[in-house]
Amino acid sequence: MPLTERESAEVAAANASGKPTVAFIHGLWLLAGSWGDWRTYFEDQGYATIAPGWPDDPETTAEANENPEVFADKGVGEITDHLAEVLGGLNERPILIGHSFGGLLVQKLAGMSLAKITVAIDPAPFRGVLPLPFSALKASFPVLKNPANKHKATKLTYEQFRYAFANVVSEEEAHELYEKYSVAGSGVPLFEAASANLNPHTDASVDTKNPDRGPLLILDGDNDHTVPWAIANSEYKKYKDETDPTEIIKVENRGHSLTIDSGWKEVADISLKFIKENGG
Repeated sequence: MPLTERESAEVAAANASGKPTVAFIHGLWLLAGSWGDWRTYFEDQGYATIAPGWPDDPETTAEANENPEVFADKGVGEITDHLAEVLGGLNERPILIGHSFGGLLVQKLAGMSLAKITVAIDPAPFRGVLPLPFSALKASFPVLKNPANKHKATKLTYEQFRYAFANVVSEEEAHELYEKYSVAGSGVPLFEAASANLNPHTDASVDTKNPDRGPLLILDGDNDHTVPWAIANSEYKKYKDETDPTEIIKVENRGHSLTIDSGWKEVADISLKFIKENGG
């Protein structure tokens, strides 16, 4: 799928800047705009930034809520192909930061040798990751409960968002996050991840053995219902025999909203420290 005007402009600006580029990849039920605070912060630290969307993503939450069906039927393979096309337009390999399904996607892209350094935050599971805690099932149940949802776009209710994303923040902040950021999402990635260990040809897979993947940091909120520690730690162990620097950090007292809630800067600082320590 061709780049949007915004994506093309961001790639051109990053190339013209001569600065190292950080590409922010969002996950399910959010948009690229959810990285706004991070982008400003990293730009203030001397980086160029881009935030490519998934195919057909609207630019704003308001647009997304007016036309939710646009999200339907987008799978991990199609999304990865689009992101790879965006990254391919850069002059050099970028630093990748992804959250949730974006955390899976940045690992896929690193496995394709498209990353200089990768930070995967609360990353969705991929083939070979076996733990499936109850809270992760409950967080995904609004979609997985009905096989017909695979090819639909589903938006979480506030109560579902509160459990899956905003379980640690106050009720007031949870409502603010829901209104500001929550959009519908494709059912395909959830079904792909849920069945990944049954399908040897699944797109929900990562080449963890690529010697050219670059340094990797996995971050996970210790109270994350959607991607509990058991999942993130299992992903980390897939890289244990590799030579590139690989770390995992548990972020205390944080849930799945850790990249968009009022504590986002703590997570950004952990990410930035790892990036700088590894030549980014």
